[in-house]
Amino acid sequence: MLLKSSKARHLLRYFSNVFIGKLPLKTVRHSWWKLFVSIGTESNIMMGFKVRDLRNITIGQTTNINPNCMFDSRGGKISIGNYVDIAPEVNIWTLEHDPQSPDFKTKGGDVIIEDYVWIGNRAVILPNVRVGQGAVVATGAVVTKDVEPYTIVGGVPAKKIGDRNKEQNPRKKYKPFLL
Repeated sequence: MLLKSSKARHLLRYFSNVFIGKLPLKTVRHSWWKLFVSIGTESNIMMGFKVRDLRNITIGQTTNINPNCMFDSRGGKISIGNYVDIAPEVNIWTLEHDPQSPDFKTKGGDVIIEDYVWIGNRAVILPNVRVGQGAVVATGAVVTKDVEPYTIVGGVPAKKIGDRNKEQNPRKKYKPFLL
């Protein structure tokens, strides 16, 4: 398969990020992304979506990935549940540099986003994090540790700032025009 070659992976990633992610034709974008990313029914990946690796990404059903989000699955898997809302410009990282390493080595781990999660604009999720069912990550938060279910977190680093109502209903299909 094409993704086994490092050079092929880099070319496909470049093509995906520079051309496919900017197409205003949702059906073309989704057809392309589905070649590499597992995407559930009625989910949306809007324009400007970027990846650092085309492997190890799973998106559940009726989940919205808003414009200009970036997923880095080089250091582990990114698993996103059902009925998740990810606002614009969210970054999800499975790989980071170890600040204690004298050689600037990297370390990584999976990121798991459970069902009914809402992630606010420009939030950052770092490696080895699980965001529990129904949790809310506030705008601009940097999540460095697991988030308990139905907890609202915010800040840098993200800390609990409240609780969320546990009665969450499945989202309706979102049909954005040209996004």
